[in-house]
Amino acid sequence: MTVTLADVAARAQVSPATVSRVLNGNYPVAAATRERVLKAVDDLDYVLNGPASALAAATSDLVGVLVNDIADPFFGIMASAVQSEIVGPGGRAGGERLAVVCNTGGSPERELTYLTLLQRQRAAAVVLTGGAIEDADHVAAMANKLRRLSEAGTRVVLCGRPPVPGTDAAALTFDNRGGAKELTGHLLSLGHRRIGYVAGPQERTTTRHRLEGHRAALAEAGVTESDGLVVHGPYDREAGYAATVELLRARPGLTAVVAANDTVALGACAALREAGLRIPQDVSVAGFDDLPFSVDAVPSLTTVRLPLAGAAGRAGRIAMSREGLPPGGVDVVRGVLMVRGSTGVPREV
Repeated sequence: MTVTLADVAARAQVSPATVSRVLNGNYPVAAATRERVLKAVDDLDYVLNGPASALAAATSDLVGVLVNDIADPFFGIMASAVQSEIVGPGGRAGGERLAVVCNTGGSPERELTYLTLLQRQRAAAVVLTGGAIEDADHVAAMANKLRRLSEAGTRVVLCGRPPVPGTDAAALTFDNRGGAKELTGHLLSLGHRRIGYVAGPQERTTTRHRLEGHRAALAEAGVTESDGLVVHGPYDREAGYAATVELLRARPGLTAVVAANDTVALGACAALREAGLRIPQDVSVAGFDDLPFSVDAVPSLTTVRLPLAGAAGRAGRIAMSREGLPPGGVDVVRGVLMVRGSTGVPREV
């Protein structure tokens, strides 16, 4: 059902004229009233610039790309690849589309807010990158928001995150479990049994899936994971450093550290060197993603290569309907184990 300005006014308990003044910003309105109106707009998913029925066939040249942190190379690579693929016929400025990168900072509230703003701007497409937040209320709110976007004519594509059931969002999901299992399996094959794991934030799907893959490899090898061998933290270098210091204090005999991603692995390497330990002679280190700096680290980093640019470029083409993946379709993108100098046989072997 189309939401009208009168519906917003009724929800906010103000006149339609007041709603218009708030949305147009051309007349002073009391702060409390303004907040009430804006909340009603969000609650009802009111679309600005005219009735929804007139907008359904009139999406704009704008494409939204949601990232967790544009300063993180993982997201920078994907945002750039999406942008490179969103040109094509249909744009009113010589075929070009305007890519708007929305940096959520990992906030579920910002994620929903950006999707609302993109809906109001009648975005032609939205590409959501990276792992999703595992919170029942947020998952339900996201599903509702993605359905609203699709109903308004916006093509929604997920890249690097699980599908959202009950929506038309196409999903390119990374095989984080499989990659993590292979990575830990590599360390086990070298003879490692005391393996510390530096995990990402607990509420993220990427964190859970990679940790599940790690534990599956241990279980298959009959290795019992000791208490204190998993430490959670943000996906950054500082977290990798702090977690590795904690692991060394709790389990000084560990022979390998698996990091949630390559950036975390750099922090782990720094902590090991500061403790006077050599890599890989004393402790092996492995990462995930194969970011550009990984091969230039000293020693070069054993990791799982995800085709970030290729997957994100494909997401851009799907968003522009230049490559097929049906609404609600899912395709699994697999990683490749890259064995380099940061892993080796443990000393006792």
